[in-house]
Amino acid sequence: MAKSKTGLYVGVGIVAVILLVLLWVGGTYNSLVSLDETVDAKWGNVQTAYQRRADLIPNLVATVKEYTDYEGPVLEEITAARASVGRASSPAQLQSAGNEMNSALSRLLVVVENYPNLKANEQFLDLQVQLEGTENRIKVERDNYNGAVRDLNVKVRRFPANIVAGMFGFEQKEYFEADEGAAAAPNVGGLFDA
Repeated sequence: MAKSKTGLYVGVGIVAVILLVLLWVGGTYNSLVSLDETVDAKWGNVQTAYQRRADLIPNLVATVKEYTDYEGPVLEEITAARASVGRASSPAQLQSAGNEMNSALSRLLVVVENYPNLKANEQFLDLQVQLEGTENRIKVERDNYNGAVRDLNVKVRRFPANIVAGMFGFEQKEYFEADEGAAAAPNVGGLFDA
């Protein structure tokens, strides 16, 4: 009878350990899913901020066209850069597209210097303010995305959660890393300095 009680206790102990392990695996899995979804949501916010900037571009181009002589190459470059933002599907691609957009906007702002009437146009001034605000939003959203990626990557790499991550295919995500010199937003507000 003592052996059967000992066997029962061992059996109950084994079942309890198995249940604890299953609960831990389930909790870790659910935590990884939540972190992964947070990264995806933050990535969507980054894309939305870039898209907001891209959506302002047609209005900016139309306003510039009204006041300038033909500045086709610069305007075509802006249009192409805008399209590349829409096609970006990773942080690196989005950064590259953003750099193209910054470069094109900078060239446009140099062109604008030759048109005093455009620099004084209320619609153009409003677009400048909106672009400045959008650049700030982009930075905030990139920072939020990187924070979410950091949280996921730490969980994926830490022991023993890395075992569950490996079992279920959770991988580290790519950080949004700006190219050197790309941290500076285009100076859309400095047209009136001088």
